[in-house]
Amino acid sequence: MSGLVTGDAVVLEVQPARLPSRALAVLIDLVAVWAVYLLLTLGLAVATASLDEAAVMAVSIASFLLVLVGAPIAVETLTHGRSLGKLACGLRVVRDDGGPIRFRHALVRGAMGVVEILMTFGVVACVASLVSERGRRLGDVFAGTLVVRERIPAARVVAVPPPPPWLVGRFGGLDLSAVPEGLWLEIRQYLTRSRELDPVVGRRLAERLADELVTRTGTPPPAGVPADAYLAGVVAERQARDARRAFGRGAGTASGATAAAMTAAPVASPPVVAPPAVAPAVGPSAVGPSAVAPPGAGPAAPSTGFAPPA
Repeated sequence: MSGLVTGDAVVLEVQPARLPSRALAVLIDLVAVWAVYLLLTLGLAVATASLDEAAVMAVSIASFLLVLVGAPIAVETLTHGRSLGKLACGLRVVRDDGGPIRFRHALVRGAMGVVEILMTFGVVACVASLVSERGRRLGDVFAGTLVVRERIPAARVVAVPPPPPWLVGRFGGLDLSAVPEGLWLEIRQYLTRSRELDPVVGRRLAERLADELVTRTGTPPPAGVPADAYLAGVVAERQARDARRAFGRGAGTASGATAAAMTAAPVASPPVVAPPAVAPAVGPSAVGPSAVAPPGAGPAAPSTGFAPPA
C-alpha cells in the first residue's frame, strides 16, 4: 500500500499497480489499437488509390498519429484513466493527489508513451517501472500520475481459535490498557496461522509474544500454562471486554432515554368524579297521613308533630 496526500491533507491508502498487471493492460490496449489501425489502413488504401504517393504518405502519417497516439489520449481523458486494458485488469490512472486525470495528464502520458513504448518496444517503460518505488514509467513521472489497482481481492477472514475451556475467565483482572494495537495484531495473526507454522518456530514466536504481553500487562501467566494458550486466553478476554463495553453502552443509553422520557412526561392522576345527586322521592310514603286531605276538605292544618289527646 502507498499513501497519497490529497489537497485537503487526507492520506489515501492505495495499492500501486506493478509491472505484470500494467504490461498486460498495455498489451490489451495495443492489440485493440493495432486492430483499429489495420482496419483503417485497409480502408484508406482503397479510398486513396487514385492519389499520388505524397498524399498517400500524408494520410498514412495522419492516421498513425490519430489512432496510435490520439485515440489512447482521448480514451484516457474521457474515461478518467480507464482504458480498455486497464478496465480489464482492474487498473486506473490517477493524479498524485488521488484525483481523476485531465487532458494534459493524458497528453503527456501519450506523448511519452510513443517514445518509451512504441519506439523502444516497451523496454524503457519496463526499466523505469522496475526502478520506481511505485511502479511508475517516465510518462507518469512527467505527468504527475500513478496507476493504481481498483479491484483489490478481499482478504480471507479467519477466526481466532478459542482458548482452552479451563482458561476462560481466568484473566479478568489483567490491565490491557497498555497493550498497543500492533501487538494485538501480531498475536491474532499468530493464532490464526499457528497450525501452518513449524512447531519449533511457532513455539518460539508464541514465547516472544507472550513475553511482550507480560511486559505490557505487568502480570505473569499462571504456572504451567503454555504460551499459545496464554495468548489465546488473553485475546478472548479482550474480545469479551469489548463485547461487554459495546452492549453495556447501548443498554445504558436506552435506560437513560427511558428515564428522561418518564421525567419529562409525568403521569396525570385520574380525575375524581363526584357521585350524582339523587333527588328525594315525593309520594305518599314520603309524607304523613295528616298531609293527605280528604276530598272536599279545606286546606290541611300544619302538622305540629304531636298527636291530639284522645
